[in-house]
Amino acid sequence: MSTTTNFTGTRVTRMGMVNAYLVPDDDGLTLIDTGMGGGAKAILAAAQRLGAPIVRIALTHAHGDHVGSLDALAAALPDAEVLISARDARLLAKDMTLDPDEPQGKLRGSYPGAETKPTRTIAHGDRVGSLEAIATPGHTPGHVAFLDPRDGTIYCGDVFSSLGGVATTAKANWRFPLPAMATWDRATELDSARELWQRRPARIAPGHGKVVEEPGTALRNAITNAV
Repeated sequence: MSTTTNFTGTRVTRMGMVNAYLVPDDDGLTLIDTGMGGGAKAILAAAQRLGAPIVRIALTHAHGDHVGSLDALAAALPDAEVLISARDARLLAKDMTLDPDEPQGKLRGSYPGAETKPTRTIAHGDRVGSLEAIATPGHTPGHVAFLDPRDGTIYCGDVFSSLGGVATTAKANWRFPLPAMATWDRATELDSARELWQRRPARIAPGHGKVVEEPGTALRNAITNAV
């Protein structure tokens, strides 16, 4: 992994294992994911250092390590938009039912829900500030990633992890198996991994692990290893 000299986002990490990201925009900052519970103070402090307000909170999915500080941040930022896919908004509200046309596998991982309701739900192709939402189901039914066309970064949530080496969450990486253990449907997740690889990102910013520059070969190998 090389340094992230052209990366415009700011990674806010807890123990190097669970990430949130602050992405600058014309009207302030977009926060991607909120990390685990107890992370609000560090995220707000990072935004203060950047000298801009958090104007929106965009969630990749509803697992507890991505929405854990949502309620605390929403309380501290009452004017901020809260965005999540319509599908994972149901999981955020603790509706664990599956649609008849969805794979009927077990919903894995932690779904603690939140008191905070989304102000807007998002779908594939929607704009979130300067970011583009990309539907990437599989890890959860409504997982989304976010592409920043300005610097080529894909904020990939848990489609890929880089902790212990770049891997998809369709197959457990023995160095860091937890994200794969929380994946709902592995075949669908692998299709989403291929979708992001085919976008040829300049870098990926995952939910777990460091930002990876020029990740094309690593993504391709991760997909091959998961087949």
